[in-house]
Amino acid sequence: MSNKLGGVIVVKIGGSTFGKHEPSVLDVGDVEDIVELQRRGTPMVIVHGGGKMITEWLDKQAITTHFVRGERVTDRPTLEVVISVLAGLANKEIVTLINSREGKAVGISGVDGALLEAKLREKEMGFVGTVTRVNTGIIDTLVSSGYIPVVAPLSIYAPGGSGGEPQILNVNGDTVAGEIAEAIAAEQLVFLTDVDGIHDKQDNLIPRLSPVEAEELLSSGVASGGMIPKLKACLRALTRCRTASIIGGTTPHALLREIEGNNIGTTIQKD
Repeated sequence: MSNKLGGVIVVKIGGSTFGKHEPSVLDVGDVEDIVELQRRGTPMVIVHGGGKMITEWLDKQAITTHFVRGERVTDRPTLEVVISVLAGLANKEIVTLINSREGKAVGISGVDGALLEAKLREKEMGFVGTVTRVNTGIIDTLVSSGYIPVVAPLSIYAPGGSGGEPQILNVNGDTVAGEIAEAIAAEQLVFLTDVDGIHDKQDNLIPRLSPVEAEELLSSGVASGGMIPKLKACLRALTRCRTASIIGGTTPHALLREIEGNNIGTTIQKD
């Protein structure tokens, strides 16, 4: 675990926050916010996904996509596409957008510097991993040198891929964001999503939650679908982080407003 970094913001970007053809194009306002925060001296780590782009490329390769409980099963052919898209096209386009606006970003995956180690999660999911260890050295080096690490959610298979198994695993991006935030004791974890936050049974936005209340939303089923891994990641991060937020990335300059203290989505904070 890192003891070197202070005040780091971990940002998970996903959904329609990537613009017209997610995730190849970040919204200009989001990029401007990232560059402005860096200019102000705010250290950041960005984690991204790429589900829609992966599906598009699987379709181009005539590879059938299967889902279990809403999550993609990653067999060998799918894994090759996942690695190519996440560590390649999606990651490098995000990095290019930041650097082209005078930001300083470096694209990596969880494989680089052995950042993420994982074990196979469930047999039926194929080569999908559960993070077992975060080695923060490469993040420490990049952040302390003034760069924003842009992390693709891939991991090294901790047992070493014995028996001819692939040595790279696909990992849920929300989970990766929570694990990294916890490992570096980030100041804050922010999810930029395509919804404005967490809603109650009456579909009203919940502006603030305690960890206990967040757990109750999970156990009661009020939080469902893609909100489940986000809430779980927030709770994981809060073991060492100050706050975790889920905000709508389609709101103009949402990230900048959130970091400046405007509660525009749902904030989860320890009492």
